[in-house]
Amino acid sequence: MDFRRRRDGRRYRRLERAWDDSSTAIGTVPEHQRLRMPTALELDGSNAGGQFVRTALTLSVLENQPIRIEGVRGDRSTPGLRHQHLAVLETLAAICDADVSGAELGSDTVSFDPALEETPEATGWRGRGRGSLPGGEYDVDIGTAGSATLLFDALLPLATVLESELSVTVTGGTDVPFAPPLDYSRYVKLPLLRRYGLEADYEVERRGFVPDGGGRVTLTLAPSTLEPIELTERGPLEGVRIYSTESESLADRDVAHRQAEGALERLALEEAGIDLEERREVSAASPSPGSAIVIRVDHETGVAGFSALGERGKPAERVGEDAADAANRFLGVGSATGSADERGSQPQPSPVDRHMADQFLVFLALAGGRVRVPAVTDHVASSRRLLETFGAAMALEAVAGDATIRDSFGDESDAANGEPVV
Repeated sequence: MDFRRRRDGRRYRRLERAWDDSSTAIGTVPEHQRLRMPTALELDGSNAGGQFVRTALTLSVLENQPIRIEGVRGDRSTPGLRHQHLAVLETLAAICDADVSGAELGSDTVSFDPALEETPEATGWRGRGRGSLPGGEYDVDIGTAGSATLLFDALLPLATVLESELSVTVTGGTDVPFAPPLDYSRYVKLPLLRRYGLEADYEVERRGFVPDGGGRVTLTLAPSTLEPIELTERGPLEGVRIYSTESESLADRDVAHRQAEGALERLALEEAGIDLEERREVSAASPSPGSAIVIRVDHETGVAGFSALGERGKPAERVGEDAADAANRFLGVGSATGSADERGSQPQPSPVDRHMADQFLVFLALAGGRVRVPAVTDHVASSRRLLETFGAAMALEAVAGDATIRDSFGDESDAANGEPVV
């Protein structure tokens, strides 16, 4: 893994000092770290995956709370840290100048202490002062097609504790399996979070598909103060936007255009009573051939996104249809594939898509408020339990597979109206 802080060109070293390393001279540790000496929070990752690791590290920085994760990715066929998880760990360690042990491929135990200087005026969930995070400019090369967007997801909440602007350029996969495509992150997630005060932006140099990765994207974060999040009603639908991307090597096959055409033919826009507001087809520089499509549904209170990736041997039109099927299910229209319960005859009441649901919980814990999610998935349940471990308990009420989540400090409930509250 390659990390550089661009401001001075200094390569950040991997720290291997454990909590009880008596060989470390006290004079080498900053005074605020010597006075702090908090107890590490013990976390069990044996029944969880990479999201658990990423979220735990983010919460550790937000709360200035040392953690020790044992059984890292214990329920996966290849347990322990992989390249993409190590990239998150080392990036956060570099930004915080944290103390870290277990930062190596395959490691099943990780210790991480952000060791930030506490800011008494910013109180965390456990009543202790939160840390203040310095900004700066960093380069991160994941070294594989590991997901850049998942790394960015770990960084976005840190805008709430930044002292100054933070810029992180990542080389890796931008549109890869088991991760949000880049256009979902920048055209769905960021616009939604900006509504509540997050100041962030992406600059894209090139895309990265499997197997080579090699995409290059810069995330810029500014110090941000979040407003309470209220996302319990969808409101009137306002339109649909399509973002279809192909690598330049596939341009002669019109892959981006065919994906968009497949999506448009399958989308039941007339039945939903909405129009196509934007259609963007892009041929992007990339070391590997590949494609992706994202469909965004705009409504009065927010946006939702649905995506699909190109696959070898899969017609481009089918890729677009897959994304459209997911959008149709969200809208409750069309002849989307899936069970009768998934299709339904009415639009889902949730204003966010299934993938946004678990990603939103950290922001809900930071800002307060309520979010209705389409289902309490394993990821939602895991994120909620982890937040509670850090002291940010959430209230949850579920009805017929739908749920509304609120922060633990709220006392309002829609239970009287039969609405689920988390």
